[in-house]
Amino acid sequence: MLPDEELGAGVVTRLLSAVRGGDRDALDRLIPIVYEELRGIARRHLNREYGERTLHATALVHEAYLKLVGSENIAAVDRAHFLAMMSRAMRQVLIDAARRRNAAKRGGGWLRATLSAGQDAIELPLDDLIALDAALEKLEPRQRQIVECRYFGGMEELEIAALLGVSDRTVRREWVKARAWLYRELYGGSPEPGSAE
Repeated sequence: MLPDEELGAGVVTRLLSAVRGGDRDALDRLIPIVYEELRGIARRHLNREYGERTLHATALVHEAYLKLVGSENIAAVDRAHFLAMMSRAMRQVLIDAARRRNAAKRGGGWLRATLSAGQDAIELPLDDLIALDAALEKLEPRQRQIVECRYFGGMEELEIAALLGVSDRTVRREWVKARAWLYRELYGGSPEPGSAE
């Protein structure tokens, strides 16, 4: 349990500042504060997985933590930024697991993925999930961040706008552009009208 003063406003920001300053113990104090939020993000990632699950939410949080700690580059400045970084690390863990499964048995297992929160869910085979990851890396950096925050992190437009320092209208516009570009990159056509959620 953390002392009362560490639970006050801004504790995550202070701990992240300490982490950026080289205090690795600060990261160990930070994780329990945001742990339930991280498990929620992990559950959202795993809910998109179709077929046999190889990880559970707790394991995914721990794997992402290890991936992030191993990167030696934790530049998050606040809670939203840190959660977005952890969400990206979770996505990378799942992509790595998908690649391993795909290499082990070509065409086996499917992962559920969607580029909208609406009814237009798209089920992706492992090869397509890997292609989605490759396509995300080609997106403009801000559009990639928006997709990662919204789709993988479950963040709302206002949260993303605050994180990126732009208006929610900019986030909405970039989200629509990114979705359309990803659809063309993956499927070679245009998304159905009205599916830009």
